[in-house]
Amino acid sequence: MVISSRHPASRTLLYSGWEPVITAMVISSIGGLILDKTVSDPNLAGIVVYTPVINGIGGNLVAIQSSRISTHLHFHFAPGELPDEAKGCYYPCRTFCGSGANHRSAQVLLLLVLPGHLIFLYTIHLMKSGHTTLTPIFMTVYLAAALLQVFLLLCIADWMVYSMWGSGKDPDSFSIPYLTALGDLLGTALLAISFQFLWYIGDQDSDVGD
Repeated sequence: MVISSRHPASRTLLYSGWEPVITAMVISSIGGLILDKTVSDPNLAGIVVYTPVINGIGGNLVAIQSSRISTHLHFHFAPGELPDEAKGCYYPCRTFCGSGANHRSAQVLLLLVLPGHLIFLYTIHLMKSGHTTLTPIFMTVYLAAALLQVFLLLCIADWMVYSMWGSGKDPDSFSIPYLTALGDLLGTALLAISFQFLWYIGDQDSDVGD
C-alpha cells in the first residue's frame, strides 16, 4: 500500500476502491445466508454442488461483457460522455438488440450459458459429485435458472457500466465487484428457488437431498 500510494493513479484507487469491494462483500454475504438457509433443509442439500458452477459461470460471463463495454467507452468517449444509445431510460432490448459489437457479445455470452452448463453438469455426473440425478425436468429447471441469471446480469451490466461512466467513475474499478457479487446473489437465490420448486412438484426421479 505504501508503494501504491506514491503513484497518482493507484493512490486515487486506494481511497475510492474500497466502496465497491465492501459493498460486494455485503451482497455476497446475503447470498451466503440464502445458501446456508437452503442447505439446512436436508431435502435441498444437493444445491451445494451446483452453487459454485452457476455463480462462477454467471460472474465470469458478466465480467467479460462489463470489460468490453468499458473498453469501448475508454477508446471512443471522454469520461462522463455517453453514446446516444445509452442516453435515456434503460430497457433490456438495448442490451441484446442491435448490430454493435457490444450487442453481439451480449448475444454470444447468453448463448454460451447452455453449452457451458451442460458441460459442467455432465462432468459432475461423471464424477458422481452431485446429489441430484440429472433428470430432464431437473436439467430444464436448472438451465432456465442459469439463463435467467445471466440475462439479468447482462442487463444490469449494461445499465451499470454506462451509468458509472456517465457519473465520471471508472467502470473497470467499480462495476466488476458489484456484478460478480450480484451474480453470486442471483445464482444462489435462483438455484434455491429451483430446488424448492423441484421438491414441491415431486421430482420422483431425482434424489434431491440424498
